[in-house]
Amino acid sequence: MSQDEPASAPPDRRHLPHETGVYIMRDGAGEILYIGKAIDLAKRVAQYFNPNKEDAKNQALAPLVRRIDYVLCQSEREALLLERRLIHENQPFFNVMWKDGKTYPYVKISLGEDFPRIFTTRRKVRDGGAYFGPYPRVAPVKSLLRYLWKRRLFPLRPCAYDFSEKKPLDPKKIKGCLYYHTRECPAPCAGRVSTADYRRIAARAALFFRGRYRELGAAFDREMKAASDALDYERAAQLRDARLALGLMGERVRVRAVEADDVGGHVAATRAVTDLQKALGLAAPPVHVECFDISHFQGRQTVASMVCFVGARPHRDHYRKFKIRDVAGIDDFKSMREAVYRRYRRLRDAGERLPDLVLIDGGKGQLGAAQDALKALGLKLPLASLAKRIEEVFVPGRAEAILLPFGGPALSLLQRLRDEAHRFGVTYHRSLRGKALFEG
Repeated sequence: MSQDEPASAPPDRRHLPHETGVYIMRDGAGEILYIGKAIDLAKRVAQYFNPNKEDAKNQALAPLVRRIDYVLCQSEREALLLERRLIHENQPFFNVMWKDGKTYPYVKISLGEDFPRIFTTRRKVRDGGAYFGPYPRVAPVKSLLRYLWKRRLFPLRPCAYDFSEKKPLDPKKIKGCLYYHTRECPAPCAGRVSTADYRRIAARAALFFRGRYRELGAAFDREMKAASDALDYERAAQLRDARLALGLMGERVRVRAVEADDVGGHVAATRAVTDLQKALGLAAPPVHVECFDISHFQGRQTVASMVCFVGARPHRDHYRKFKIRDVAGIDDFKSMREAVYRRYRRLRDAGERLPDLVLIDGGKGQLGAAQDALKALGLKLPLASLAKRIEEVFVPGRAEAILLPFGGPALSLLQRLRDEAHRFGVTYHRSLRGKALFEG
């Protein structure tokens, strides 16, 4: 996204979405002044322009900002990684000037020791340990480690005592250890567990933080069976509980890396979102857009397709296709009404998030049909249609078409949405025709 303003005015921050991402503040010449990350871009950037906030950085930075680009991210961690990468590559003046030396925490498994520990650290050094992260917030990470300890998934020693196979721990310290007496610790210091078995626990902890849940679960299952066959029911019960807890933890968080060469493309794509918001006079940035198209062959096998773009890029997980059920013959208007009605009835009833803009392939007739569907559902969503003849854009309540500049980012985004919906719908229609011919 980009916001360009006259040199005398600060950028209009209303075009920033309430989404997670990285913001890039630039001066009038386009030079990068500052790079930051935010869970909510709109709220975070607004803080820089709050006149009541007495902050040296804000007072020096805000008057210089003339454009704000942003890159949407899938998660806070992705935003953190992208922010650090961009700062490292561009060395913006204000990032360097106000650098506080803060680093984000890692989870460390000290595999370089005979009897490894697991803990958080802000220093990453080459000492044979396994490091995982960085993580944007330390509190949830510490909560996770406490959970893993209490559920005994990876019962590594909690102490920081310096001992090894060649350098045993003082027996007085062992006898004074609460975890030793309560048996919450496997006590490698007292020989309750062999070095090999203890290191196997540490290796499994590393598998967990690498996301290798299936492999780890299979190992738990094998050991649980072996313990049960050996009549070691206490050990089998511990492994059973660990396996159940692992199942709860097993939903992986998807972190998508944004390559440096891709950043320009992401910024250009989100600029199109801002341009479209201005062109259509929308109250919020159309970050999440869904587009509908109708396909048929002489009124047979009529289908509707719906594609979804998030941040001006395809989000294929949300693509949907519909067999039109209630319309006989050729009637694109009724077909469009049915598809729109079915889509947003399901989202409404499920309480799922609605799009920022619904785009219809067609003219005023198709737009009116979509309006009727939303009205019947009691929903108010921003609507627009794109007519192929001269690429006119129609919006409810406006008699005249909006003619966007050819080659401009707003029209290009609408065209990409329309063309993708058409491609997706035609592909589905052809598959149905092929099946019908084969069955015939």
